[in-house]
Amino acid sequence: MSEPTALSLIPPVVVLVLAIWLRRPILSLIIGAVTGFLLLDPTQVLNNFASTSLKVMTDETIGWLILVCGCFGALIALLVRTGGALAFGRNALKFAKGPRSSLFMTFILGIVIFIDDYLNALTVGETMKRVTDKFKVSREMLAYVVDSTAAPVCVLVPLSTWAVFFGGLLVDNGVAAEGQGISVYMQAIPYMLYAWLAVAMVLLVSLGIVPAIGPMKKAQLRAANGEPAEAQVDLDQVQTSDEYAIAAIEEEFKHADNQGKLHNFLVPILLLVGFTVYFDIDVWKGLLATLVITLPYYAVQRLMPLSEMMDQMIDGFKSMLPAIGTVIAAFVFKDVCDAMLLPQYVIESLSPFMTPKLLPAVVFLSMAILAFATGSSWGIFAVTIPIVMPLAQSVGADIPLVIGALLSASSFGSQACFYSDSTVLAAQGSGCNLVSHAVTQLPYALIAAVIAFFGFILIA
Repeated sequence: MSEPTALSLIPPVVVLVLAIWLRRPILSLIIGAVTGFLLLDPTQVLNNFASTSLKVMTDETIGWLILVCGCFGALIALLVRTGGALAFGRNALKFAKGPRSSLFMTFILGIVIFIDDYLNALTVGETMKRVTDKFKVSREMLAYVVDSTAAPVCVLVPLSTWAVFFGGLLVDNGVAAEGQGISVYMQAIPYMLYAWLAVAMVLLVSLGIVPAIGPMKKAQLRAANGEPAEAQVDLDQVQTSDEYAIAAIEEEFKHADNQGKLHNFLVPILLLVGFTVYFDIDVWKGLLATLVITLPYYAVQRLMPLSEMMDQMIDGFKSMLPAIGTVIAAFVFKDVCDAMLLPQYVIESLSPFMTPKLLPAVVFLSMAILAFATGSSWGIFAVTIPIVMPLAQSVGADIPLVIGALLSASSFGSQACFYSDSTVLAAQGSGCNLVSHAVTQLPYALIAAVIAFFGFILIA
């Protein structure tokens, strides 16, 4: 397309409708991408799909994601098989006396693991789901707490993968001077209204101050009535590859050593966080270094032969394939939306409202819609910052406030989108069906987003 048009809205609408109807996010994303290719050039659908998917698979970010997610799965499998994860759960039960305290513990653990939203989503959910299960907390509620302390917390902390990535983009686009990216990023932290509100909202929900509403209330009632976590989704309608992967992890727990030691959980987790910080917030290097030490650490204790460790790691890697597949499909879909000039259409449609007073709120609204529709929080920021920031400078808007609005929109999209990487991994780690998680948390995310929108108007 040479000019942005309303046709660019069709693929996101197709994906959202199919995701809710079919509850198969990968299939929905592929159909949405094919729809976009048909609109672009009906005669080249196959060629365009093939070239775009190959381009995505050669993308450094996708390679990084496959390695990180897969090795997270490998590490989790080791933590489970050695009994370390169960030992953590047993010790956590000493402090968790009921549903609220178990959710509050989940919230605190999510705050502590602030380095990376992937690390957060996979570690916290996997760690706490047996504790919350004991107190009949729905997996949907657990996934909501995990997701709300992933991207929203990471975006607020200047020592996170989000800060490193976005700080670099600010430098690359001339918004910040060389070496000042993190400094400018920190100036915008007070204005990241959605992230602050999302964290506050999930704390209030965890403490029972804000009640379960809508689909979450139904999920909580099912759990309170003693319905097993695995049965909380109608498997006849919603049986997806996610559930097979989760079932594989659950099977590993059945065989785990019930006398597992707490240090076999804490040492690898502390190493992972420590190495990630040491290697300039690089989770992949942190994972590699952690595995290099964890394998001999377990071997010395004779917990299992090295060959069995390798088998467990391969099974753990395979358990992450549904999450990896969803994110890859989302990247293909994002490329289609970019080719259809979706970001430019949304910005151009809202440009009449771009005044110094309204600009932050309009930026938040438009970018939140884009991030939600495409499932690409980082990608949308990278595409739109060269468009939005010159506009902000030309109308004399408050730059840190506009950056805060952009990052608020990114964190909203990461949390609220049905097929964003953070949502997928929070559901995966918590053992919850992906669409069930997305539907139950959406009302809370929308409440925080509406308050943030009016907040940007008030403080501009």
